[in-house]
Amino acid sequence: MRTAALAAALADLDTVFNGFAGPRERGCPRCHTPEETAYLRTPYTRVPPDVLRRYVFEVPDHFDDHAASMRRLLPQAAHAMADGTLDGIGWGAHGLVRADWRSWPAEQAAAIEAFLHAWWQEVLTTPEPPYPAPDVFETCGAIARRATPFLDTWPQGSVADVHLVRCADTWLYHLVVDQSPFTWWDHTSEDAAVAELCAWLSGPGAARLRAVGEDDLAIRAELPALPYDERWAHPYWYNASSTN
Repeated sequence: MRTAALAAALADLDTVFNGFAGPRERGCPRCHTPEETAYLRTPYTRVPPDVLRRYVFEVPDHFDDHAASMRRLLPQAAHAMADGTLDGIGWGAHGLVRADWRSWPAEQAAAIEAFLHAWWQEVLTTPEPPYPAPDVFETCGAIARRATPFLDTWPQGSVADVHLVRCADTWLYHLVVDQSPFTWWDHTSEDAAVAELCAWLSGPGAARLRAVGEDDLAIRAELPALPYDERWAHPYWYNASSTN
């Protein structure tokens, strides 16, 4: 069941971005048909799901006005993200990652920010969300260009704890060898996001993991914060279970 916060955030996007279009948009004739590009110029018209997906994950130089196109597509795209029907989450860089949406009018930027947080919160309180939690985290964080706000608001509860264990296990596979666990994060903010993630996992994250009986994972969460030599000399590697 959709949370009240997510329902309100989607309704706000519908209102704030209602009627947007790119009236002079020509698009890329090699990648999109004239009929597809016409949707970008035409407000108040529902875009077919496959066309929506292609445009949301298209590179900016395939548009005359990428920002206008993202505003045009945003309400329908956000609903599809919340419903789990936007193919591409976890498999490509969302268009808002490549848009300077924080420079848009305050009402628009606030609506996007509220949606990202409400969507993330709903995912963490849903036992089997449409997309894996790590994919949603990367999508939200890459769009926001920050990791900490989504980590610091990790909700309490057994369902959220299960997602934490799964996410931590996925992230730490890469972090322990100083690799980024992200695939589509913009490189200009990726290093800072990885540092934020490591700091959170080694502190509040590790404490949460211990509290739910995941001691082995909690120790691993603390390792990436250590200097490289100390990390690999840690007693964990000699005492870890055979499954590690």
